[in-house]
Amino acid sequence: MKNKIRLAIVGTGYFSQFHYDAWQRLNAEVVAICSLNKNEALARSKQFKNCRVFIDFKTMINETDANLVDIIIPPENHLNFIQICAEANINIICQKPFTNNLKEAKKAVKIAEKYGVTIAVHENFRYQPWYIKINEILKSSLLGDLFQVSFRMRPGDGQGKDAYLNRQPYFQEMERFMIHETAIHIIDVFRFLFGNINCVFAKLSKLNNHIKGEDAGIVFFVFENGMRGLFDGNRLSDHVAFDRRLTIGEMLIEGSNGTLRLNGDGEIFYRKFSENKEKKIIYKWKNKGFAGDSVFYYQKHLLDYFVHDKELNNVAKDYVENLKIEDSIYKSNSCGRVIKI
Repeated sequence: MKNKIRLAIVGTGYFSQFHYDAWQRLNAEVVAICSLNKNEALARSKQFKNCRVFIDFKTMINETDANLVDIIIPPENHLNFIQICAEANINIICQKPFTNNLKEAKKAVKIAEKYGVTIAVHENFRYQPWYIKINEILKSSLLGDLFQVSFRMRPGDGQGKDAYLNRQPYFQEMERFMIHETAIHIIDVFRFLFGNINCVFAKLSKLNNHIKGEDAGIVFFVFENGMRGLFDGNRLSDHVAFDRRLTIGEMLIEGSNGTLRLNGDGEIFYRKFSENKEKKIIYKWKNKGFAGDSVFYYQKHLLDYFVHDKELNNVAKDYVENLKIEDSIYKSNSCGRVIKI
């Protein structure tokens, strides 16, 4: 055993519920919770033997014996909190979007290297069970030579003046929104399934004038292995699904021997080349927690690393590659040309 984890958590916003639920089910020792909303923090502390509650982050770090911190707040204060943790020799899990921009992300990595701490970015989409299964299928070469992947993001939650207010109201104020906040998940999934990306071309737009940032766009990718990729995102339109936030869209992967299709209900279908009928691929997953319990599975992976020294996915130094791609997408949209990564 590498460490006995003593976890401190900052943040009690909408998405934090999935973190707290997973940590509780994983029997993590949570020693402190910090939030500007003390009542929310007190309520969460009941899940963890009424652990200590703070409203100031630095005070929590100074007054507890935590050796791992889970940062579950918007990116505005990521870099500051990372600095505080690193100086106290505390390892870090940081929610995405990871910092405000590429420059800050690189600075966070340098801070981690200076103080010898680890930053893991809480990127859970690659732990959604359908992507785990698709990765397994791709490794079997069922599709033959891979040609192209496309993902249509259609959560349907972005219409009108009240868009996002019931869950994450700060979405409305983000100057870089759809790519920085949401498509970054798909960028990571693309890299997980198909490898590194060489260049991008993008056209982004804003359909809802009640928000600051972009909420629609099309991005073309060229992968290092020669594959092409397409991200077609629109937060105002929806797609067929019992829960439109489960997969937030649909994926199609095309190869020389056939195609794979992921629908909005997490179902995967295979159609053999030259045939018209699809075959449903049967696999098991739990409709629990967030999106197939992906938060639980990623946090289990994190404990495997921090406790048992197993391999770590999405360490910040590697995750910066996603932000380079993101930054290139915005540059491409601004200048109207292909941008090499």
